[in-house]
Amino acid sequence: MHLRSAVRGQEAASATQSQAAAGFGRRFAARLRQHAVKNRAVSLTTAVLSFALVAALVTIIPGLDTAMVLRAAIVHGRKQAFATALGINTGALIWGAGAAVGVSALLTASTVAYTALRIAGTVYMIWLGARLLLGALRKSDLASTITQRAAVPSGALRSWLRGLMTNLLNPKIGAFYVAVLPQFIPAHASHLAVGLLLAFVHDLEAIVWFTALILGSHSMRTILSRRSARRAADGI
Repeated sequence: MHLRSAVRGQEAASATQSQAAAGFGRRFAARLRQHAVKNRAVSLTTAVLSFALVAALVTIIPGLDTAMVLRAAIVHGRKQAFATALGINTGALIWGAGAAVGVSALLTASTVAYTALRIAGTVYMIWLGARLLLGALRKSDLASTITQRAAVPSGALRSWLRGLMTNLLNPKIGAFYVAVLPQFIPAHASHLAVGLLLAFVHDLEAIVWFTALILGSHSMRTILSRRSARRAADGI
């Protein structure tokens, strides 16, 4: 009797230890999963914030998009200026979505090609940084960025279409997304989903920037209405 009781006691103790070990293992695994999820979240947040910084620098560089929005605000008013800005942002979003799909397909098809794309993107970003530095060291003239001529839009729809087509036909926008987007997509993340997220971030920054330009153009009307500024605006 005593022997059986001792055996049963040992079996019960062993079972209890096994259950405790199993419970500890489950808790440890759960903590590991939580830690992994947290790390992925931090990595994604870092990627989005880093891309937002680069996209913001690209957005505020004086260029054709900025000139088009200012011209519409000076010559036609806020309504058509916002329509032009919306067209530009729509084109940028289309570029971003297309680049995200392309990056996803490229990664699936060839890891070597994707690595080559990342290297090309790094080279492009170095060139872009050098251009930003050189631009900051010399004086810039807004009129020099307005070089294209086109018919004056007669309404908000035409302003939107003009902004859209100008952006879609600008290969620099496509080059930016295709070359830069892979640099900020974590390896564990869905390339399509994160690519679209980054495109939305860039679009949001552009909306904020163009809104500031349009609203600020009213207070700067005296300066911007000078003959040289008006001639530059009418040249687009």
